[in-house]
Amino acid sequence: MKISVIGSGYVGLVSGACFTEFGHSVICADLDQGKIDALNKGQIPIFEPGLDQIVARNSASGTLSFTTNVQEAVSKTDVVFIAVGTPSRRGDGHADLSYVYAAAETIAKSMNGYTVVVTKSTVPVGTGDEVERIIRETNPEADFSVVSNPEFLREGAAIDDFKRPDRIVVGVEDERARTVMEEVYRPLFLNQSPLLFVNRRTSELTKYAANGFLAMKITFINEMADLCEAVGANVQDVARGIGLDKRIGSKFLNAGPGYGGSCFPKDTLALAKTAQDYDAPVRLIETTIAINDSRKRAMARRVIAACDGNVRGKKIGILGLTFKPNTDDMRDAPSLFIIQALQDKGALIQAYDPEGMEEAEKILSNVTYCDSAYGAAHDADVLVIITEWDVFRALDLPRIKDVMAKPVLVDLRNIYRKSEVEKQGFFYASIGRS
Repeated sequence: MKISVIGSGYVGLVSGACFTEFGHSVICADLDQGKIDALNKGQIPIFEPGLDQIVARNSASGTLSFTTNVQEAVSKTDVVFIAVGTPSRRGDGHADLSYVYAAAETIAKSMNGYTVVVTKSTVPVGTGDEVERIIRETNPEADFSVVSNPEFLREGAAIDDFKRPDRIVVGVEDERARTVMEEVYRPLFLNQSPLLFVNRRTSELTKYAANGFLAMKITFINEMADLCEAVGANVQDVARGIGLDKRIGSKFLNAGPGYGGSCFPKDTLALAKTAQDYDAPVRLIETTIAINDSRKRAMARRVIAACDGNVRGKKIGILGLTFKPNTDDMRDAPSLFIIQALQDKGALIQAYDPEGMEEAEKILSNVTYCDSAYGAAHDADVLVIITEWDVFRALDLPRIKDVMAKPVLVDLRNIYRKSEVEKQGFFYASIGRS
């Protein structure tokens, strides 16, 4: 099947590349000339394990190509996926759908024969209706269907998530579109991946509901962590105790500095705003947003407390900048809020991240970037683990202690056991463990 994907960012590039693994022919289109030039040279603009090999393999075979000519890409394909950004809109927190609507207008002018237009971007309920209206108004003679097919990709594990998904949610309004989408995902369906067909609005809401629930789960265990510290309990044991209940499950129960990234912050906000517009407020989500926002800067206060209440003029070593491991994504990363709060109190920041420093430099100022964890620890008054990269899980603690000004470790991801760290002569602080 011939597929085009409008938008060659994280979702568009991963989706387009993985579709070629199923035997489809894919054109990825993007208006960013620099991005397309890089992709045509085999340079991947994002860090996602395994993506570079898939792109190289299918580009060489001719089943995957990249272009800035969106109109031509659309005209050559049977299915068009819209995978453009939907950031939070300035001022009110609603999802900014301007890129989606611009893509819809371009598609309307370019489609050739019956075309299935699939919204893969995360969009509020009713967006598919508006996309359909725009196409119909722009090209009254167009023969098309509009489908919702949200992505459920975890950054750092996106390839596996796409090829072996928990479910594939497809929102359709007519049988022709359903038949086409069954063909698009036929290789996965044969592997018993659940293909869930619903109406379009249900599909759109399912994406937001999933992210909202996971954000709540993270926030819940973070609040339990604070309670554990107050009463002398261990949040990791609490998480195990409740996670073994199959109704709850063990995932997303790791206490930490709060959630970040490209999805949870903007999607929870958009869900709350949509619910308010329909006079059906989701108060649990609203509270989740408020708690998470305050938690990130609260983590800075833990670091300050570990420095006897004063970090002015002190060197703080930061391990991990990205919002999670195995990505270079800095969007709404807890490190941004923590570092800013520490700098506001006069701290000097030196940091290391295996993949995120180039992106971090675009956002953070007055930060010294180091070439290793040991470089970030050098002459530091405190070392703070913010992101749980594997490379930080087995640090040479005696070596760390030797290069630090003071042996103080603040572990915001509970990577280490307190007894092991204190045995090496450190003062150790973690999350939710007395």
